[in-house]
Amino acid sequence: MTEPSDFIRDMIGADVAAGLHDGRVCTRFPPEPNGYLHIGHAKSIHLNFGIAKQFGGVCHLRMDDTNPTTEDPEYVAAIQRDVRWLGFEWGQNMFYASDYYERLYELAEGLIQKGRAYVCDLTEADMGEYRGKVGEPGKESPYRNRSVEENLDRFRRMRKGEFKEGSCTLRAKIDMASPNMKMRDPPLYRIKHAHHYRTGDAWCIYPLYDYAHCLSDSFEKITHSLCTMEFESARELYDWVVAATEVPHVPRQTEFARLNLSYTVMSKRRLLELVEKKLVRGWDDPRMPTIAGLRRRGVTREAIAEFCSRIGVAKNLSIVDMALLEHVIREDLNQRSPRVMAVLKPIEVLIENYPEGEVEQLDAPYWPHDVPKEGSRKVPFSRTIYVDRDDFLENPPKDFHRLSPGKRVRLRHAYVVTCKEVIKDANGDLARLVCTYDPATRGGSAPAGEKVAGTIQWVSAAHALDAEVRIYDRLCRVESPGDGGRDFLEDLNPDSLSVVQAKVEPSLSSAAEGQHYQFERVGFFFVDPDTRPGAPVFNRTVALKDGWAKLVGKSEPVKAEAKPREAKAAAPKGDAKELTPAAKALAEQHALSADEARVISSEPALAALFEGALAAGAAAKPIASLLANDVVRELRARRLEKAPFDGAALGELPPLVASGTLSTKLAKEVLAEMFVRGARPAEIVKEKGLSQVSDAGAVEAAVAQVLADNPDTVARYKAGNANVVGALVGMVIKSLQGRANPKVVNEILKKQLG
Repeated sequence: MTEPSDFIRDMIGADVAAGLHDGRVCTRFPPEPNGYLHIGHAKSIHLNFGIAKQFGGVCHLRMDDTNPTTEDPEYVAAIQRDVRWLGFEWGQNMFYASDYYERLYELAEGLIQKGRAYVCDLTEADMGEYRGKVGEPGKESPYRNRSVEENLDRFRRMRKGEFKEGSCTLRAKIDMASPNMKMRDPPLYRIKHAHHYRTGDAWCIYPLYDYAHCLSDSFEKITHSLCTMEFESARELYDWVVAATEVPHVPRQTEFARLNLSYTVMSKRRLLELVEKKLVRGWDDPRMPTIAGLRRRGVTREAIAEFCSRIGVAKNLSIVDMALLEHVIREDLNQRSPRVMAVLKPIEVLIENYPEGEVEQLDAPYWPHDVPKEGSRKVPFSRTIYVDRDDFLENPPKDFHRLSPGKRVRLRHAYVVTCKEVIKDANGDLARLVCTYDPATRGGSAPAGEKVAGTIQWVSAAHALDAEVRIYDRLCRVESPGDGGRDFLEDLNPDSLSVVQAKVEPSLSSAAEGQHYQFERVGFFFVDPDTRPGAPVFNRTVALKDGWAKLVGKSEPVKAEAKPREAKAAAPKGDAKELTPAAKALAEQHALSADEARVISSEPALAALFEGALAAGAAAKPIASLLANDVVRELRARRLEKAPFDGAALGELPPLVASGTLSTKLAKEVLAEMFVRGARPAEIVKEKGLSQVSDAGAVEAAVAQVLADNPDTVARYKAGNANVVGALVGMVIKSLQGRANPKVVNEILKKQLG
């Protein structure tokens, strides 16, 4: 597997090659134990531990515990648990800033003795006023020129507890006129008469984070201190502290952009407020962006790792769209979640022509054709079933493909049924449906020559299991909560959780905590720890509908449109009335739709890619579709002004789909990787082994082998069980390492089965 690459890894690689630190690499992940970790911390964890592993180094886990009033052993345990769950171990390299309190104090006395620190009696408010403003120098404290002896005496008395909290601080003596506000005599120690969870009441003065953090890095001989961009202004202070205290080891700090995620909050202060005000059920509430919350929601460590890989490491600040995270989660769960049936809003259906008292056990595969796994279960079918209330409309629109009076639909794995009667209660509300079934359609096959458009899930009423289903949605209802000075609490999504009592198929009676399922046509679900025998609780991890796919559009190549009979330029599709002259010219010249032309002509970055792709020989229509859908959405989601690749590279992508080398799904994966590191599509396909096997000869050989190895399954098919085709397709795809083109496999399989 190719190692990830980014500007930080390139820098460290150069340092190792140059023999810096004797070729040693030592990183650290240094959280403050004042709350649970969130997905932004996951990015830093993967970066720090990942770099240590990549370069044969070590990564320390350190609690920067310098504030006794906010820290708690619960948070330490939660941090350790989350880091381990993500797949990382620190071995003997567990550290605490509180272990260094005595050493930090001695260095502070050394600064006083050198005339580089002083005890200041200004209040916090006065200190802020004296500090000045950006662009305007501050004023020196009236206590700045105390003698070394007086400062030492007062600092030692501070330690003994002789002063009230807030009455004085130890400050560095640097420069009150510095353009960097951090350098205007920052505080190094403050008084806090508070119990520390590790040191107890041994101390009543505590070092400030900016003082203890950089020195802790030095004590531990950290070679590369990786921080998010908000610490960039602190780097000058860190360097001053390390130099002024004359510690022997000098860490190198490098900043990268923190993860900002839309439709949620990433501040531990705000997350703590949600917990304390009981607006969520705790730090592990599945609506929270905490690692504990994501874990309880059913997000896997592999999905988080893939998400961190896709967003990459960069300097530029951006907001990642929540839809990208949901898309990655959905891709991950698709391969690990067996399909089952559940009805979240049950409405009873009587199948009047089905024999009373009869029960059939229908074979239902757990996996679809494109997931190379085997397995099935028996699903009971009887005269009375439940279907979802949302799958029925009494007066449906034209494009409604579910149940309605006189309409035929397919019951998943069962029969085609026709709605004959609608029964309502005394209030006029829907109470029951009466349907008939077609016995010749067992397995869901439509009669010859008939097309049945709709398929719905169902469960047998007599065999259904009651289950609590918690439908989780995004924590906030707006993309940037708290923007414009609003209280972020005003932006919370009131519908972020709804609880329903559902009916699920009986196979779920054995569902155990931690298992994943896809409720067909509904979403991906996870068995919650609240589950008890006979009373399962399911959390919706993510909806089945791919919001990210909708956001970025489709990247399949568009077939060239037929030319008009008259020798005129093709008119742009769509409403061209509002097109600018440039957009209209683009549409007419290349036979683009009005929307494609409008988007490309209005975005200089897209126009440049379009021109570059055409210059390299790419076809206009596929590239235009790709730009106006996928690329523009990727740019906006990542807050980029331009793509990290050129038009020629982009032009290589549609032909890979058209040739069958890539599926549409794999093409999206390749495009996302192009945005992460700017590589060319063919290079990514080769490195990741993404090519589909579409060669007929290779697929035919694989199909023949699978049929020969599974005579019982073939016999079941020939006896009329069409459901086994899915299992056979999965076996073939698995034999080809999961890279076979499902469409090609299905066609050849049915041909060989006769």
